[in-house]
Amino acid sequence: MNRTLQDAPPIAAVDGTSLETLNAMAPEALFSWALRVYGERAGILTSFQDTGCVMIDMMSRAAPGVRVITIDPLRLPEETYRHMDAVEARYDITVERFQPNPADLARMVAQHGEFLFFDSKPKQEHCCGVRKVEPNLRALASLDVWFTGLRRDQSSARKATQRAQWVERGGRPILKVAPLVDWSATEIREYTSRHEVPVHPLYAQGYTSLGCVICTTPTLPHESARAGRWRWFNHLEGDAKECGIHIGGSGI
Repeated sequence: MNRTLQDAPPIAAVDGTSLETLNAMAPEALFSWALRVYGERAGILTSFQDTGCVMIDMMSRAAPGVRVITIDPLRLPEETYRHMDAVEARYDITVERFQPNPADLARMVAQHGEFLFFDSKPKQEHCCGVRKVEPNLRALASLDVWFTGLRRDQSSARKATQRAQWVERGGRPILKVAPLVDWSATEIREYTSRHEVPVHPLYAQGYTSLGCVICTTPTLPHESARAGRWRWFNHLEGDAKECGIHIGGSGI
């Protein structure tokens, strides 16, 4: 079955599966269900951090064929691009890469400069909007089920994340699924070791969250996992920092 949610109310999936049932499913079962019910309208969106790579490994075992998508803001560390290539080779997949609109990017740089994210929080959010949020919306336009690597232990802002929820993107409902939402960092590491999942090389350099070059730095043992993101704004909002991908549009 390969159906869309264009006219479906945000109550149950197109096959009648309720949110309550989805929230009780094991990760592998969620991937199998999504592929069976939604086909190519289901996909993993990942920045190739550890949780995303675990999802790809699970998908390869339980539901090979689920799409893997990434947002390439055109300023990722070279290590991330090499890591993507290694994951593609390991699982024999082709990662779909969505990039910023060239005209929007050129306009932003002309108006605000290449490093506008240092100037103010609104300018950092504008940069993320052009480089990440808009490409993400284009990617989501091709999906009805959005698999994400959000986990509750990543920051205080993510502690209330649900395994499955309806959100609105592009004026329509989409099923957002975080299959590993209740996993700990230790469980992720144990799975990675057990199944020999490729590990991003920057973790060995002290990074605990990975994003754009310059905007992401290593963290210290006493810091939260996302403290290295836009470090110059830590005094403003602690670890409750997002680029906008996961906060646009309300849950419904």
